[in-house]
This record gives sequence, structure tokens and C-alpha cells, in this order.
Amino acid sequence: MAKKRLGLRQVKLIVIKLMLSLFLISVAWVLVYRWIAPPVTLHMIQRRAEAGAAGKENPGIKYKFVSLEEMSEQLPLAVIASEDQKFLQHSGFDFDAISDAFKRNRKGGKIRGGSTISQQVAKNVFLWHGRSYLRKAVEAYFTVLIEVLWGKQRILEVYLNIAEMGDGVFGVEAASQEYFKKPAKEVGRQQSALLAAVLPNPIRFSAKNPSGYVYTRRVRIARAMGRLGGSNYIKEILPQTDEE
Repeated sequence: MAKKRLGLRQVKLIVIKLMLSLFLISVAWVLVYRWIAPPVTLHMIQRRAEAGAAGKENPGIKYKFVSLEEMSEQLPLAVIASEDQKFLQHSGFDFDAISDAFKRNRKGGKIRGGSTISQQVAKNVFLWHGRSYLRKAVEAYFTVLIEVLWGKQRILEVYLNIAEMGDGVFGVEAASQEYFKKPAKEVGRQQSALLAAVLPNPIRFSAKNPSGYVYTRRVRIARAMGRLGGSNYIKEILPQTDEE
């Protein structure tokens, strides 16, 4: 009996050490990306592998990380207006949107998500894509971590850099250069709204050759940007310049 009890204690100790190690590794991983630009994300690796499997000759990705200071203020405003209008108010989860998506999905038809920008960053930077309960649980965990350790400004900055905005085109700088032949700093409201319009499905929708649906979304997003109050809506999380 003593040996059995000792064995159980050893197993419990191993489990505790394993969980503690995973916790410390995840915290360290998140903290590193608080200060250092992700050189690549798991989603980028996955997309490159898919392109290679599809037989593309050059399955590379286009990605250049830039700071918020190097972006037009219209870009963060556009993605908030399009993807997560409660971004500044919630703590990582929009429970009203999640509840609404759950109700709509129960009725069948097209699957709708209720993910916030924070959840999308957690998923695309740290995790694999999938629909398992385990992945969603880990996504929620990383969402809490980045909300606590990064803050809204860094979350938004990373999102604008790692969001896929075309087939193998990641982030606003690569997308601006690819579609508008200009840096992200020079992109205006309509072009920012156009990039945000393709975010739900950047493989199906194109900012280079927009469909009527994409144009319609662009108009709606541009109007939403105005209703939010323009760039003043996000002033509190934009970097402060010396002039200010």
C-alpha cells in the first residue's frame, strides 16, 4: 500500500511540475512577443505548407512587421470598425457576440464566429487552426495572457501585422505594398476599409480585384469608421507623438 501511495504522489508531482512548466513557458513566450516582433506565426507556417501541398512553385509568404507609428491611423480604426467594435471596452471576450454567434449557428447554415481581435491574435500567433474544444480552451487561456501582459495597444499592433489580407500576404505593410504600391503609413480611409473588408476570408475575397460584395463591405466599414468618431475613437491607444 505504501508503494502505491508513493506512486500516486509521484504521479501527482509530475503532473504539477508539467503544468507549472507549461505555464511558465507560455508566459515567457507571450512576454517575448510583448517586446519582439514575431518572426513568423504558426498560421503562416500552416499556410505555407498548404500552398506547397497545392503545388505552388513559390509558396512563400509576404510579411513585414511595422509599429503602429508606421501605420496610418485609419488602419487600426478600420479593423476595429469591421472586426470588433467593442475592442476598447471588453477584456478579451465579447460575450454578446459569442452568444449571438451560438444562436445563429444552432439554426444551421453558414458558421459564424464571435471572436474578438484579442482571440484572433491568440489563435493566429500561438495556436493551430481547428474547431476542437481543447484548442478553444487554449485560445481562451492565451487571450487572457495577452490582455494582461500586452495591453490593447500591443494586441492591436500585432493583429495588424499578422492578419492575413490575401493569399500569403500578412499584415498591413505587406498588403499596402502589394495592392496599393505604398507604405501602410500613407493608406487612407477607403483603402484601409478595403483591407478590412477581406478579413473574414482573405483567400476568397481580394483587395486587388474586389468583388461587388467586397466593395459593399468597404462602404459599410467606412461608414462605421465615421460613426465611431474617426481616429479620435482610438486616440487613447495610439502611440503619443512628441508634438502631442
